Amino acid sequence: MLMRRRRARVEAKVRQAAFQAYVVADRRAPVSELAGQLLRKAFPDHWSFLLGEIALYSFAVLVLTGSFLTLFFDPSLAHVRYDGSYGPLRGLLVSKAYESTLHLSFDVRGGLLMRQMHHWAALVFVAAIGVHMLRVFFTGAFRRPRELNWFVGVTLFLLALLEGFCGYSLPDDLLSGTGLRTANTIVQSIPVVGTYLAFFAWGGPYPGDVLVPRLYIVHVLFVPGLLIALIAVHLVMVVYLKHTQWAEPGRTNRNVVGQPMFPQFAGRSAGLSLIVFGVLAVVAAIAQINPIWAYGPFRADQVSTDAQPDWYVGFLEGALRLMPGVEWNVAGHTFMWNVLLPAVVLPALLFLALYAYPVFERWVTGDLVEHHLCDRPRDRPVRTGLGVAAVVWYAVLLAAGGNDVIASTFQVSVNGLTWIFRVAFFLAPVAAYLITRRVCLALQQHERQLLEEGEETGEVYQDLPGGMAESHRPMDRQRRYKLLVRELPLPLEHPGRQAPLHRRLQAALSGWYYGERVEAPATAEERLQVTGRTADPVAGGAGPAQE
Repeated sequence: MLMRRRRARVEAKVRQAAFQAYVVADRRAPVSELAGQLLRKAFPDHWSFLLGEIALYSFAVLVLTGSFLTLFFDPSLAHVRYDGSYGPLRGLLVSKAYESTLHLSFDVRGGLLMRQMHHWAALVFVAAIGVHMLRVFFTGAFRRPRELNWFVGVTLFLLALLEGFCGYSLPDDLLSGTGLRTANTIVQSIPVVGTYLAFFAWGGPYPGDVLVPRLYIVHVLFVPGLLIALIAVHLVMVVYLKHTQWAEPGRTNRNVVGQPMFPQFAGRSAGLSLIVFGVLAVVAAIAQINPIWAYGPFRADQVSTDAQPDWYVGFLEGALRLMPGVEWNVAGHTFMWNVLLPAVVLPALLFLALYAYPVFERWVTGDLVEHHLCDRPRDRPVRTGLGVAAVVWYAVLLAAGGNDVIASTFQVSVNGLTWIFRVAFFLAPVAAYLITRRVCLALQQHERQLLEEGEETGEVYQDLPGGMAESHRPMDRQRRYKLLVRELPLPLEHPGRQAPLHRRLQAALSGWYYGERVEAPATAEERLQVTGRTADPVAGGAGPAQE
C-alpha cells in the first residue's frame, strides 16, 4: 500500500514537471499549433509506403554502428607488423588501416558483429532507396507537386552509392585495393583532366598514401552530413506535401485518408524500426560478409581473383567487362573509350535520365495538375515498360559483372558468355519493354471485360437450346472504384506540319505514350464522378483532358 502511494506521488510529480515544461516551451515557440497539426497528420496504411521507412531505419543502424567503428579504426596507411589474434597473418607487414580492422574483428568485444551489421545495413539502405524509387516511379508519385522531392531522392541515392564505395575501400585489404585500382583507371580515363584528378586524389602516382585517409573523412563527415540534411529535407517535404494514396472509396485527388501520426502510425513505425534493427542483427550474426582476413592486405603487385564489388556498383563492373578494348590517341591525349564510356558516360547518362524524367513526362503530357492519387502501373503501359526495361538492363550488367564466376561455375566459355551479355545489353531491355507494355494493355482489356460482364461466379448453367454458359455477378463497389478512378491523359493533338519542331515532337511522343489505350466502359454519371475525384486540388488548375 505504501509503495503504491509513493508510486502515485512520483507519477504525479512527473506529470506536473512534463506539463510545466510544455507550458514553458509553448510560451516561447508554436508548440501547440505544430503538435496539433503534426500528431493528427494522416498517413496512408499501404505496405508500399513502408519502403522509405526501411531505408530510414537502415540509415539509423549505419549511424549507430559507424559511430562505434570510428572508435577503433585507424585510416593511416603507415605500415606496422601485425601481432593480433589471427594466426595466419601474424608477423606480416600491413597498413594500420588493415591492422585496426583486424583488431576490431578479432580483439574488440562485439567488433565483428558491429562491422557486419554496418555492412549489411549499407546494402539494405541502398536497396531500400532503390526499391522505394521504383515504387515512386511506377506509381507516378514524382509528378507535381513532388518533383523537387524526387530530385532530393535521386541525390540521396547517388550519395548512398558514394558513401558505400568509400566505406568499402577503407580496410585496405586486397579486395578493396582492387576496387581502388579500378577507380584510379576510371578517373584517369577522363580526357585531358583525368591524370591531374587522379594525381590530386591519390596524392601522387598510384597507389599513393593519402587516398584512404581522405576517403575516411568523406565517409564519416562530408557524405553523412549531406545525407542527414537531405533526409531531413525529404521528410519535411513528405509531411508538407502529404503522401500519395491509392484510389479507394472516399479517397480523391483532394483529400488524404489514413491513420493519424499518433498513436497509430507512430506505433507501427516504431515496430518496423525494431524489426529492421533485429533482422540486421540476426543476419550480421549468422551471415559472414567481407572477411578481409581471407583476402589479405593490399599489395599493388597483386589482384584479388573472383573480385566483384557490392551489388549497387556491380553494373559498372559489368559494363567495363562488356566494353571492347578501344583507345584513341588524339593530339597527345589518350581517349580510353573502353573505360570512359562504360564507367563515366554511362552512369552520368543514367542519373541525368533520373533527374530529367519528371520534367520530360510533364512536357510530353502537357500536364500542369497536382496529383495525389497513385497510378496503377498497368494504366501507364509506356512508363511501366520503360521502368521494367531499365531494371532488366541493370540486371544484365550486374550479371555480366560476374561473368568469370558464372563461366567457372557452369563450365562455359567466358568469351561466349561475354558476347551473350553484349547482345542482351541491347536486346533484352527492348524485349522487356515490348512484353511489359503488351501485358499492361492486356490487363486493361481484362478489366474492361470485368466491368462489362462482371466477375465469374464459377457456376455453369445450360440454357433451353442446350448451350452452356457461366454466370457472372456485378463487381463490388470498392473494386469498381479502383478500376474507374484513374488519371489517364488523352494524347495531344497534332499541331500540323507548320508548327515548330518541338511542338510536333511533343505531339508524337504524347501519341506514343497514350495513343494505345483501353477505354473503361463507364456511364456518363460515372465519368462525371471520376472527373470530380481526379480534379486538380488547386483552384483554377489546368491539365490535360482526362478519360
